[in-house]
Amino acid sequence: MPRRLLHTLPAAGALAALTACAPRGAATAEGTRHSPLATRHWVDSTLRTLSLRDKAAQMVWPWVLGDFTPAQSPPWRQIEELVAGQRVGGVIVSLGSPTEIAAKLNALQRAARVPLLVSADLETGAAYRARGGYATPNAIDLGGATMFPPQMAIGATGDTALAYSMGRATAVEGRAMGIHVAFAPVLDVNNNPDNPVINVRSFGEDPRAVARLGAAFIRGVQEHGMIATAKHFPGHGDTRSNSHLELARVDASRSRIDSVEFVPFRAAIAAGVGAVMSFHGNVPALDGTGLPATLSRRVMTDLLRDSLGFGGLAISDALDMRGVLAQVGPVESTKRVVEAGVDVLLMPADVPGTIDAIVAGVREGRYTEARLDRSVRRLLEAKARLGLPVRRTVDLDSVRVALGDSATVAAARDAAARSITLVKDSLGLLPLGRLNAGARVLSVTYARRPDLSAGVAFNAELRGKFTALRAEWVDAEQERVDYGRLLQAADSADVVIVGYYDSVSPSLATTANAPGAFADFVRLLTERGARPVVVSFGTPYFLRQIPTTPAYVLAWGTWPVSQTAAARALLGLAPITGRLPITIPPVAALGAGERRPVSTAARY
Repeated sequence: MPRRLLHTLPAAGALAALTACAPRGAATAEGTRHSPLATRHWVDSTLRTLSLRDKAAQMVWPWVLGDFTPAQSPPWRQIEELVAGQRVGGVIVSLGSPTEIAAKLNALQRAARVPLLVSADLETGAAYRARGGYATPNAIDLGGATMFPPQMAIGATGDTALAYSMGRATAVEGRAMGIHVAFAPVLDVNNNPDNPVINVRSFGEDPRAVARLGAAFIRGVQEHGMIATAKHFPGHGDTRSNSHLELARVDASRSRIDSVEFVPFRAAIAAGVGAVMSFHGNVPALDGTGLPATLSRRVMTDLLRDSLGFGGLAISDALDMRGVLAQVGPVESTKRVVEAGVDVLLMPADVPGTIDAIVAGVREGRYTEARLDRSVRRLLEAKARLGLPVRRTVDLDSVRVALGDSATVAAARDAAARSITLVKDSLGLLPLGRLNAGARVLSVTYARRPDLSAGVAFNAELRGKFTALRAEWVDAEQERVDYGRLLQAADSADVVIVGYYDSVSPSLATTANAPGAFADFVRLLTERGARPVVVSFGTPYFLRQIPTTPAYVLAWGTWPVSQTAAARALLGLAPITGRLPITIPPVAALGAGERRPVSTAARY
């Protein structure tokens, strides 16, 4: 791919650069490779056929569940109406098995008059949305796309090659299912430990490291035929609020924002990122009106396009979030999003009403039809450069070939293994592989009951060494837990391992802290001499609540790939090499992390 910078090109040229390295064999608008003239002809001719309402609809992308939906069922008819009747320009797909997602997207593409741009939140690779789930009651893993650890795990490795591999796998697996736009990477600098919504979704708190890793991820995505999305502009890292639930706010000076929050976004634009997603939060230093960035022309046009030189797709964060709806309501927010310069209005609760509101804005003189044309042209150019006018569906037989191949799985396992970070081991407890096979090991899993995978892979790996391992589950959603029983079990154990599976849930999280009762339990373990080894499979900041715990390990993510990596590291079967990409005040500094080599005594 020519190393041209997106912001130096007009929109058509920018998207041509983006897709110049589409997957081998991918169709293009003219049936041969990359003819700008044919692309321009298709875009111009298609734009001329669109009514004002059709243009508005191209800018609206509803949410589609990736489940199996019978052709005659009401849910399918509702989705089909949005595509064939309302003529939306794209969708965001979520949660399903790879083949069901691909089959549903094929059906939607056949129903669409103009090819759809399909997007998905793919922050940890295609598996972030494309997994078959677990069959109950036995929690059988039904498989799916390749699972990578969260971005902060990549930050713990500091390796841009791993970030690139993660991006490559995301694109290859995503395109095989018919997805064209990855809402990743997260380029928010997580410099606030109390942030309840970004957390391990970020690469870390060092803006230069986030920039390097983010740019590498973007190249991996876009050099393999998918559009990457830098989010959430102008930066969601330094806030204590969850924009899904309320209007977030970043109270930082313009100079601080320039030197911290903007650094990764500038690098992303220089790397040719094809899309940028907005932040549903107010940044007074950038816009003093109190509006969230999504509704601010000062942020989305004057700053993003005119000052930073971004020429790709500007996409709103989900418009069903309280961070934007709470300000002016759905109809007015729709018009203000368009006025701000956004190209895609994502996930509105009322799709027909949103389309009507965009049209009403033109007729009221809030903005012109030519303003809509600019956005629609960008969208049509993206579709043409991705080859959708020639081939909009995917081969279902190829899904099993493209997803989960050995090289991709190996890259995910390597990322998870190298990310394991030993923040502290004041009593020299690790590796545990020095203990004999008959050691009494208590493994306590703290997780929400719906997380069926929590502790399964971790405990299975430990049982390979400790045949008498005792596993206990603590339901994070249960108000009253008998911690006294667990303390008694710990008194008779040789080793106590506490697995904390507090995965970031953007739609639910209101605080970054663990419940006080559970933190008290872990502190009591230490006070009673149990010498617990705490492994956090979610937020790294749990250590702030249990600073006296003797051993604290970060596995970063709840996926089985991270569980297995953590268990192997604890046993000494794999080296521990991760470094903190964030500060855990006041306990651990940026870059902290003890190293452990493979233990010769750990083999079993």
